Amino acid sequence: MGDVYLHGHHPSVIASHGVRTAADSAAYLLPHLREGASVLDVGCGPGTITLDLAEAVGTGQVIGIEPVEEPLVDARRNAAARGDTRTEFLRGDVYELPWDTGAFDVVHAHQVLQHLVDPVDALQEMARVTRSGGIVAFRDVDYASMVWYPESKGMTQWLDLYRRLARANHAEPDAGRRLLAWSHAAGLEDLAPSASLWTYSTPEQIAWWGGVWARRSLESRFASQAIDRGLADRADLERISQDWTAWSRHPDAWFAMTHGELVATVRRP
Repeated sequence: MGDVYLHGHHPSVIASHGVRTAADSAAYLLPHLREGASVLDVGCGPGTITLDLAEAVGTGQVIGIEPVEEPLVDARRNAAARGDTRTEFLRGDVYELPWDTGAFDVVHAHQVLQHLVDPVDALQEMARVTRSGGIVAFRDVDYASMVWYPESKGMTQWLDLYRRLARANHAEPDAGRRLLAWSHAAGLEDLAPSASLWTYSTPEQIAWWGGVWARRSLESRFASQAIDRGLADRADLERISQDWTAWSRHPDAWFAMTHGELVATVRRP
């Protein structure tokens, strides 16, 4: 079975991914970047993180890739809005990257490995196109680490449904805790693992996050897959969406999730 991107590319998904920045999603990587470095961003989505990385490396060449065209349209639009004419956004397959061995100083992937049938093969290919002395950097959420207050039956059902769908796709939703193990299996060495949180706690953050999933629970590929696989019906998804909305309006609402992250330095003879 090939990789299935559980979220899909519905506008509600692209919009939520489009608020991500290097500061909130790749802070562990930023100290390793230097002027003039070449960067490959695997699974770039709408390109907001990619474009931040491009600013960090200045004159360096930055390329973002996705296996499908839809998010690349938004990525190119975001580049144009920033006046960035250097960063490229291309179709690409992480298992068969079309570059020579050692082509990049940095290869980065954010929230990618959790969706792959074979994350170890992907890491090996990412390392292949990284120069000796360069780095491979990746960060993934751990869905089982998600916690929130107040309790919500619909949100609990949502999390259980999401994890079941991911595993039905032969992917691993609790990827964050496995990054070190996958790195060892891929033969990567000189590893620097760490972890960080996304936390939603202000009224504005809560309203946004709850609104995102209230919509995605009904409109994104998550919803269509849940129905197609017989794991939920439309009424279930309506209840999940309504509970996300109710939670997002609660004055005490709070949500956090842990991400694993890792920087591996590539060494070749």
